Amino acid sequence: MSGEQFDDIVSQLESISETLGERTFDLLREAVASKSGHRPAEEKTITQARRAIDKAIHLLSGLAATND
Repeated sequence: MSGEQFDDIVSQLESISETLGERTFDLLREAVASKSGHRPAEEKTITQARRAIDKAIHLLSGLAATND
């Protein structure tokens, strides 16, 4: 796989990470607005998924750089 192909995957993953970050922010904002006083369980799961995607971005970015 060429570095350019990894760059494309990294770009897609970055977009997904950003979307998950926005969803997390929305969930937290909704929790504050409802004065629930609790962190939404869904937010924790989304944050874990986002961290995994960010790790994949880091790993694949290294491959993209070595294959250029």
